[in-house]
Parts: sequence; structure tokens; C-alpha cells
Amino acid sequence: MPKIETFPNRHPDRDYDIEITCPEFTSLCPKTGQPDFATLRIHYVPDRLCLELKSLKLYLFAYRNQGIFYEHVTNKMLDDLVAAVKPRRMTVEGSFSVRGGISTVVRAAYEARRPRKR
Repeated sequence: MPKIETFPNRHPDRDYDIEITCPEFTSLCPKTGQPDFATLRIHYVPDRLCLELKSLKLYLFAYRNQGIFYEHVTNKMLDDLVAAVKPRRMTVEGSFSVRGGISTVVRAAYEARRPRKR
């Protein structure tokens, strides 16, 4: 997989939302080999780093030839993105197109543990 690059957050003292949408995500069904299409939404509150979009695009497009279930790809993306950017909070949502009369939305979330105040 391509490396997910980051850059310094110039406002780490503030909570603010970043939402990234990729309306052209594709992967392959591991059972049939047919393409799966989805709109991906990545929503996060950065801490010290932000996601660099060109590297994110290359990372997402690398799934085009991978056989992977919806649930797994959504959770794997969350794990990979959290490891790269170490956000305060992040949600990855895959809204997968209708196949066989059924559409599927998979949402995975992460929240950083905050130190307890004494």
C-alpha cells in the first residue's frame, strides 16, 4: 500500500472538523471478483498532524485491485489512517452501491483516550 503522508497541524490547540469525501472508491468483491463501488467519507478532528490529500488518494486507489469485504476495508482504513495521523477522533464511512438489491453502509470510529484529570 502507498504511504499515507501527513503535515503539521497549524492549529493543534483547537478542535476543528475535517471531512474528506471520495465518491469514486472501488475495490473487488473477494467472492465474485466483481467491482464494488462506494462513496467514502473520512471525518476527523486532528491533533498534531493532518492528512495529505494526494497520498490519501493514492492509498485509496490502491484498493481498486484488492479483493476485500466492505466491513474489512472500512475498518482497515480506519486503523491505517489513525496510525498515520493520530487524530483526536476519526470516523470512516463507506456507503457501498447497490448490489443484488442491497446497499450497505459501514461506519467505523476511533476516539483517542484522554488522560484522566485528578
